[in-house]
Amino acid sequence: MNKTIFITGASSGLGKATAKLFASKGWTVIGTMRNFENEKKLSELANVHFLQLDICNTEQITDVISKAEQISPIDVLFNNAGYGLGGDLEATSISQIERQINTNLLGTILVTKALLPYFKERKNGVIISTSSIAAYVPEPFIAVYGATKAALEMWTAGMSFELEKVGVSIKTIVPSSMRTSFLGNAEMAFKPDYQADFNNYIGKLMSDTSSVSDTPDDIAKIVYKATTDGKKQLHYFAGNDATQKYERLKKEGLETIINDTQKLFFEQ
Repeated sequence: MNKTIFITGASSGLGKATAKLFASKGWTVIGTMRNFENEKKLSELANVHFLQLDICNTEQITDVISKAEQISPIDVLFNNAGYGLGGDLEATSISQIERQINTNLLGTILVTKALLPYFKERKNGVIISTSSIAAYVPEPFIAVYGATKAALEMWTAGMSFELEKVGVSIKTIVPSSMRTSFLGNAEMAFKPDYQADFNNYIGKLMSDTSSVSDTPDDIAKIVYKATTDGKKQLHYFAGNDATQKYERLKKEGLETIINDTQKLFFEQ
């Protein structure tokens, strides 16, 4: 029997790569995006369907989930829609902070809440959310972003208790935040006195050839693994960079990493 995955943020990056991979495996894919103009070639695939959804629009969520269920009963929810925000806190507007929290955390929770009754009725389902290594290892100038992903990780862990008895599993995919097009897609806000520090940080980061950059296609394979392996595993560290950072965290501890980052990037 063919299965169905519902993907938020399917127009580009990891969402698009995941849609293509699952479609190639014979899955029915229901992808959502805020703007249909961003959709290019995915609609050419026979088993891919698209619905318009802004996960910050709480009134829209329930209606879109209902429409998706009419297309095909959903087996897997992939919460991938996200919003990158970088810069110093002083320069960041309240509306930017609200959008960051609403997209990366609240919207994900509400989409899950809307779909959960269908999963419970069928006593089956998988919920996967895109997190970030920044939830574990802090990185300069993305403090609010990292905070939303850390909250997402704790929400996932807490939800695992509720979902265990109804046959639903919940997991996160943890890629590297700075090496999956974060800088290219994020909104940035800086006061002049922070700009030089940011430029220095990014310059050194991009000149580091010791870490291999992972593509959305690479990470999509981890999404497929998490979906199909049947394991009770909460977190899947995805790609070389995220895995290396997490292994270092376990070995050296958070304080050491913070101090080393400060010395490497900010002490002249």
